[in-house]
Amino acid sequence: MSGQRTTTTQRTVTAFDTGVGPVAAAKDDSWVTTGRAARELGLRRTEFDLAVRLGRVRTDPGRVPGERRVARAEIERLRAGPDFPEALRRSVHAVGTAEGAEVLGVAKSRFTRLARLGLLVPVAFHLNRYRAVVWLYLADELRLFGDDGKHAALLTGRTPEGLRGLLDSGIDLRPRNWRGRHLGFLLREAEDPWARAGAVASFLDPLHVAREVRDPYDRSHLNTFRRRPPGGANPDSPGARIAADLTTARDDDEIAWLRADLARLVDEARAHRPAPRPSASCRATSASEPLASRRPVLGPPPARPAASARPDTPAAADSARRRGLLARWRHRTARTATRP
Repeated sequence: MSGQRTTTTQRTVTAFDTGVGPVAAAKDDSWVTTGRAARELGLRRTEFDLAVRLGRVRTDPGRVPGERRVARAEIERLRAGPDFPEALRRSVHAVGTAEGAEVLGVAKSRFTRLARLGLLVPVAFHLNRYRAVVWLYLADELRLFGDDGKHAALLTGRTPEGLRGLLDSGIDLRPRNWRGRHLGFLLREAEDPWARAGAVASFLDPLHVAREVRDPYDRSHLNTFRRRPPGGANPDSPGARIAADLTTARDDDEIAWLRADLARLVDEARAHRPAPRPSASCRATSASEPLASRRPVLGPPPARPAASARPDTPAAADSARRRGLLARWRHRTARTATRP
């Protein structure tokens, strides 16, 4: 026993050790918020959001519904990549029409025509101070498009006759191509069958959703999973209305495809977990109540002001004065008529 050495560890006793309150859970350092992840990766918030949509950064659901978080292992994986952080930042670098035209070495008007024809697919959009839509494109994708020899004829010379006819008809595939790309992101992010159905419903007018999802309880539950248009503006603001218009499908074939996809996904969601409905007892109680008992009880109408009340406004005082003069004139006229 004399050869053994005893080691004593000292620590501070807290209120949790004395049984005053519940023992606090250890802080989980294996996850970070999206804001902190953006800072640690050297990205602006818009760049980080785009990296998430493109699948460059993997996120997971947080503890709060609608919240996303990033695993510490994911950040370490990205930081260990070659040429970090320049390579990551370059992969999410988005440009507008002017800078995009410089990347391709063409005029801005030609760049816009190529985008309207659907040959250049936007990755995001925003509204400028004049509420004009500014489409953004990945610079890496533009470089790949310009380096492809098959596109050389589109970057120089006259536009082919068939494409000119489409442009003259007013075609503009930028909103539709963006919707398809954004829908892919929402479907990748959704982890619940109802969330996948809600992602598709987000691109349809509510009238089309009502025609496809007839059951009111299914439709009400589905609406909780619909995603708002990007931008985060006040839903009643002009900018939000423009974003909602860009998010809503307009072409008949696109609407038909989305409706068919919605019907399939709602069937899968209903089989996975039926939409919540009121209990049978609640429905029976509601049905058994007399209609009169469910009518709102109206209070007595507000009392009208007394006729002798003192006028509160000049206009009311003038009206009262004219009525008094008219009454005296009528009384005087009656007396004159009764004299012999």
